[in-house]
Amino acid sequence: MLTAARLGAAALTAALLTGTAAAPALADTPGTGTASAAAIPDGLYGKGDPGYDGVWRQSLALTALTAAKVTPADSAVAWLTGQQCADGGWPSYRADASAACDPATEDSNATAVAVQALVALGGHQDAVDKGVQWFRANQNADGSWAYNPGNPGDANSTGLAVNALLAAGADPATVAKAGKNAFDGLALFQLGCAAPAGQRGGFVYQTPPDGAPADANGLASGQASLAAAGGKLPVTNTNRTDAAPRALPCPEGGATATAVPRADSGEAAGAYLTAQLAANGQHLTLTLPGAAPSPDYAATAWAALGLVQGGHPQQAAGAVDWLAKEGGSWTKGGTDAAATATLVLVAQAAQRDPAAFGGADLVKQLTALGPAPKATGAASAPATASAPAKKDDGSSLNAYWPLGVGLLIGIGGGLLLSLQRKRGRKL
Repeated sequence: MLTAARLGAAALTAALLTGTAAAPALADTPGTGTASAAAIPDGLYGKGDPGYDGVWRQSLALTALTAAKVTPADSAVAWLTGQQCADGGWPSYRADASAACDPATEDSNATAVAVQALVALGGHQDAVDKGVQWFRANQNADGSWAYNPGNPGDANSTGLAVNALLAAGADPATVAKAGKNAFDGLALFQLGCAAPAGQRGGFVYQTPPDGAPADANGLASGQASLAAAGGKLPVTNTNRTDAAPRALPCPEGGATATAVPRADSGEAAGAYLTAQLAANGQHLTLTLPGAAPSPDYAATAWAALGLVQGGHPQQAAGAVDWLAKEGGSWTKGGTDAAATATLVLVAQAAQRDPAAFGGADLVKQLTALGPAPKATGAASAPATASAPAKKDDGSSLNAYWPLGVGLLIGIGGGLLLSLQRKRGRKL
């Protein structure tokens, strides 16, 4: 199930309340479970209940720490590999890893970040290969992926699946179902020339079932932008283009094309995000029904990652500065493992020092949330404290959250209140 600690929570919650999204499997259905704060599993990062985000936060933590030259404890890695199901997928959390998984409750987002973490760690090829096979088996006929198998796809889940495939060395263009590949699935959610000019290049969370127009969603756009730019976690691209991202080229007067060509997808997403960041004080915003707009830390973080991957670190710099200044609210002073790990990944991508990011040592904070590491080492020094590295001659276009709140559709008021309490957020 989704939780406010996970990236796509807000997008999914809003969609559920407006009736445009299929609900993910609840956390108390067979094959999943919860744990009290007093019974946090050994090896797990974070002290909160892992029932909704255990695999998500563990995977981000392991990816971020590995990139920071920290060798995680064996128990931390074993916990993550022990959560994998026999068919190769991961649920959000398995309270009893000896019990068989319910395939309907397996989580594409957890699976995607787990695959990327194991690739970053190295030495887990069998588990990675099984994860890739799970994505092949659970791809929708339109090329997309849903949060839980069997539901309509969404931009966040599809983008994360593309990230995982790229990390594992599987070309998303060759991962297909019924003739539609992973990039075709991602394109379903990106707004093209038929959309208003200010929306073009952005991503909707899901396409409305009745075909009605939909606005771009900040979190969907931020998260899917990394996949559109051909990226994965951790983002290590040091190429840069001094020009701003290219807006989607649309003919003047009466444009009707709806699909964004693959060749234009990353740049169009980057142009949309750059405009949105500039219009909102260098951060993206979240608007839920009945609530005032508020900063969306997760969406801003993923937007920065996507822009850096696309070769536009200068357009990401303002968002990175904003996160350095305001990110402590999101990480709850470094006690939220998923948020802290995401900020480490942002700092690394932007070639800032995660050990001195906004006055906080994020690596130390994250390390303290889990078992004592096997070894630590100095992370590679940033090119400068405030500017990314200059362009090199190599080509590095290589290869949610969602995630939301354990929610029951229709309990609008209580759900929104709960989400507001939990999102220090979020992602």
